Amino acid sequence: MAMPAESTKKRLGKGLAALIGEVETDAAVMARARSQRRVPVEFLVRNPRNPRTTFSDDDLAELTASVKAKGIVQPILVRPKEGQPDFYEIIAGERRWRAAQRAGLHEVPVFIQDVSDREALELAIIENVQRSDLNPVEEARGYVRLMEEFSYIQADLAGVIGKSRSHVANTMRLLKLPQTIQDQLALGALSAGHGRALINAADPESLAKQIIDDGLSVREAEALAQDQGKRGGAAPKKAEKDADTKALERRLSDRLGLVIAINHKANGSGEIRVKYRNVDQLEAFCKQLGLD
Repeated sequence: MAMPAESTKKRLGKGLAALIGEVETDAAVMARARSQRRVPVEFLVRNPRNPRTTFSDDDLAELTASVKAKGIVQPILVRPKEGQPDFYEIIAGERRWRAAQRAGLHEVPVFIQDVSDREALELAIIENVQRSDLNPVEEARGYVRLMEEFSYIQADLAGVIGKSRSHVANTMRLLKLPQTIQDQLALGALSAGHGRALINAADPESLAKQIIDDGLSVREAEALAQDQGKRGGAAPKKAEKDADTKALERRLSDRLGLVIAINHKANGSGEIRVKYRNVDQLEAFCKQLGLD
């Protein structure tokens, strides 16, 4: 039986832990035990509404190695697949499911919830946002989908997902940016803060290129965007990087799986900026440096 919409809405903002219950009665423990089981990996199907559409090969490779060594620690959140007995649709945990298949697991632990399409999408967004698994564009599209398909207003949506109304509004505004910039946001070459600065730029695409090439901070991007607004055009271009520097940036980026920017100064000094999209990427980088 599906959960009452109102009670679910009040608890969703806390994520999966809220659904399981922070303090459980004996009856709740028994009910949860009945909702937890191991099922064949082929009995799970991906959720077409999953807001997360990008899965890094490097991230999957790392998770696959972990799954091979320790198995899947956190159950995958699923719901019964309508019209297909014994099959379950993934609500949250598609990355774990993909890694389990790569690792050759035959069964995976699942936590079963009988929820509506609306609640399933809410849970998928909440869990991915809390785990920082969504890039800014995926997050924005998820919010738009909730508003368009389920008639949310921004204030209610903010309350459900546990974010401020301004966060929801600013995230959704990123979808007004040119597609080329949205692609850079999805890849992690630009942060959500950079994206918000670019919204007010007179020439956002040229400024986006300068941010990536020069490794500019959000504050520097905001200052240049304001300067563009005053000038009514693109900000003055900095000196083009030489081919050797660009080649080195590409080699380092390919080796580390991160966005690398090298900036030389006139006096011969310089800096290297390393950008990561989530904690998993940061941890992987630290391991490469031997900082386990």
